[in-house]
Amino acid sequence: MIQLSLIGIGTGNPDHITLQGIKAMNAADLILVPLKGEDKADLAGLRLQICRACVTNPATRIETFDLPTRDAATPDYLARVTDWHDTIALRWEAAIRAHLAQGGGPQVALLVWGDPSLYDSSLRIAERVSQRLPLALTVIPGITAIQMLCAAHAIPLNDLAAPVTITTGRALRDHGWPVGATTVVVMLDAGGAFATIDPAGVTIWWGAYVGMAEQVLRAGPLAEIGPEILTLRANARAAHGWIMDIYLMRKTA
Repeated sequence: MIQLSLIGIGTGNPDHITLQGIKAMNAADLILVPLKGEDKADLAGLRLQICRACVTNPATRIETFDLPTRDAATPDYLARVTDWHDTIALRWEAAIRAHLAQGGGPQVALLVWGDPSLYDSSLRIAERVSQRLPLALTVIPGITAIQMLCAAHAIPLNDLAAPVTITTGRALRDHGWPVGATTVVVMLDAGGAFATIDPAGVTIWWGAYVGMAEQVLRAGPLAEIGPEILTLRANARAAHGWIMDIYLMRKTA
């Protein structure tokens, strides 16, 4: 039986790895680090930096593997992502099998941005791998980008006794402001989905690279600072070759 640990590592700051996560990393025989291409080399570099900061067990091997790119030609989004996940699962399986063939132990770990439960597909991919390899799965929770955003702006996530809607940039573009919501957190936005909604009465708290040295924050009425955020986002992406951002919007009567 292969023990597979999915370890939430927060938003890239080694200081935010939990003690449970550090223990799991040091218990692993193998830590797999995905490579996502030249334009996202910093992401692999951050994972390797976290490994250097947290792994003290000399027996723990750290190996990289190439992630496939998502097929942009398939028009159906869900079908495109499903096929992509199928291919990623095959890469995971190949990396694990190669490790075992070289005499490696059964404790394998993958480092997951934020928390494995929130807008991350590692659990779905692990389920695919388990159909071909005998896996015992452990999930180590991590600090989410939502937590980091609220901490960076020193704001509560919710209004008093009010619910919170967590959605994606794609959903906000396609369906608009969620019906009945007063607080909306938007993740996985390819860029500027907030510009598609009516800004009247909406305050936005935006952050890129939250919790990292490159952190950029802006907050204020959406109608006033929305264009500024779009410019900041474009400049940051050009400077780093990638961007991870998130924002919370609250609507007042």
